[in-house]
Amino acid sequence: MIKPNAHLHTLSVYVANKPGVLARIAQCFARRGFNIESLVVSATMDGRFSRMTIGITGKPEGIDQIIKQVCKLIDVIRCIDHTDDAAVTRELALVKIRCSVTQRFEALHIVEHFNCKTVDLTDTSMIIMAAGDSDKVDAFVNMIKKFEVIEICRTGKVVMTRGEQLT
Repeated sequence: MIKPNAHLHTLSVYVANKPGVLARIAQCFARRGFNIESLVVSATMDGRFSRMTIGITGKPEGIDQIIKQVCKLIDVIRCIDHTDDAAVTRELALVKIRCSVTQRFEALHIVEHFNCKTVDLTDTSMIIMAAGDSDKVDAFVNMIKKFEVIEICRTGKVVMTRGEQLT
């Protein structure tokens, strides 16, 4: 849960794809009092590098300093705050609900409204995949709570700047 005086920032960190890089970056945030709210890491087209999309909260006046500290780490190529950038951000969630056959029509109506997809269906449950910006995923999760939610798994944000600017 985000503290009222903290701001959420979305950073992309382009790093060498080597063991220990994530641990060093996470330690850097912890030392500076920033909490990692979400983390997505994947290899790039060039397998020697990975991109980390990190959602962090902390004091807004410290964000420039933390970016500078991360950039100084070995194996970090660049670190960019995309919070105010023209960028595409998406998140994915899998939500498993308990849903009887009689409740299925109502659940599928919500799924359709949010342009989600049913990825598993049994007589008593359903797994739904929701993708979009975080507000859309949050709204879907809030609507589907009228059913018994068995579990939720969210990816966290991924971000890519618009145009030809590097992320």
